[in-house]
Order: sequence, then C-alpha cells, then structure tokens
Amino acid sequence: MANKELLLIDDDIEFTELLIQYLSPQGYHLDVAHDGEAGLAMATSNKKYDLIILDVMLPKLDGFEVLKKLRISHLTPVLMLTAKGDDFDKIFGLEMGADDYLPKPFNHRELSARIKAIVRRMEILPSSSVQQVLSLGDVVLAPATLQVTCQHQVLEFTGTEFSILHLLMLNHGNLVSKNDLSEKVLGRKLAAFDRSIDMHVSNIRRKLAMVTSEEKIKTHRGAGYVYVVLG
Repeated sequence: MANKELLLIDDDIEFTELLIQYLSPQGYHLDVAHDGEAGLAMATSNKKYDLIILDVMLPKLDGFEVLKKLRISHLTPVLMLTAKGDDFDKIFGLEMGADDYLPKPFNHRELSARIKAIVRRMEILPSSSVQQVLSLGDVVLAPATLQVTCQHQVLEFTGTEFSILHLLMLNHGNLVSKNDLSEKVLGRKLAAFDRSIDMHVSNIRRKLAMVTSEEKIKTHRGAGYVYVVLG
C-alpha cells in the first residue's frame, strides 16, 4: 500500500504521538493539528488528505464546527472520535456528514480497521474497471467520478453515502439488510443500537429530496432498505 495521507485533529499531544508511532509503520503519513482552527485550515488547504481523524472536543473550534465548515467545500472522508456512550455526538456527527465514528477510549486495532475500511472504499469505486454508470429513472450514479446526478443536477455525497446508494441501486427492487450495508460499506458487522447506516440513508434521502419528491429508498423496519424504481 502506498503511503496514505491522514490528518489527525486532536488536542491530546501524548495521544497523537502514540497514534503516529502506531500508524506510521502501517503506511500512513500523519499531519497533526491540536485545535479546531488549525485543523480546519489544514483540511481545506491545497494538500489532499485520504482521511481526517477528528476529535469532538477541541479548543477554538469543536469537532462539529470543523466538520460543518469543512463540508461546505470538501468531501474528504472523516472519522470522528466521540465520547464513549455519548449517542448524541455519534448521531450529530453522522448527520453533519462524518463517514464513521469511533468512541474513546478505543482499541488501536479497531482504529486501524476503521481507517483501512474507509481508505479501501475510496480506492475501490473509482479504480474498478467493472464499475459502470448506473442510471435508474432520474438518478445517475458514476463510480469512476464518484458523482451522482438527479434530474440533471449534481448532488454532493460523502464517500460513505455514495457507497450505500451505489449498493442499493445495484440491488434495486430487492431488500438490502442493514447488516449487509454495514459489512460491505463500513467494513464491520452491525452492532446492537448502531444507527450509522440509518443516519447515512437519512442523509441520502435528504439530498435527493432537494431535487425530487419521489421516494427512492423505502424502509423495511428492522430489516433494511429497498431502492425503488417507479414506472
């Protein structure tokens, strides 16, 4: 694996130094910012990051403020570090466009697995020669460019949202379980009370609803989702 560029935004200096020591041998190069303002400046600079690891509790700008401002102009994947057991932080972060979250304290191997899943997902779609443009009704999804259009209007999706929509469209008319979505997109089995997939689907629906009144994704409560093609 070629070196991947990560940006770590966390005010715990000892913690960031430990992560650099742990992740560097795995092929990651980490830049570090210790407050939200510095982190946002680095995240929106000309340097292209493969992933941003963003803590919620930060001086100057908290993680949510950083993410909100970042999403105005950048779709860089974001893994948020939240307080253990704080469901509000998890849900709010996902609503604002985080790709995934990991509660502190965590096992370093779990962090490594989350990073690999996100980075791999962003590599596979554009590089796969077998991925063709999907056109269902007024929605067109192009894996090579990670672009989605609805009624000829370009919609901005994060990598995670794009991957979920892609999987649902590939299986249009059929139920895709939440666990399948979690395993194939997030790279992990769906845990009890994990609402990550629900929140990502909610974001997809909200963005589609900006340009169409048709309900594209139907919920089968407790089971999963179906992408519906009308007419």
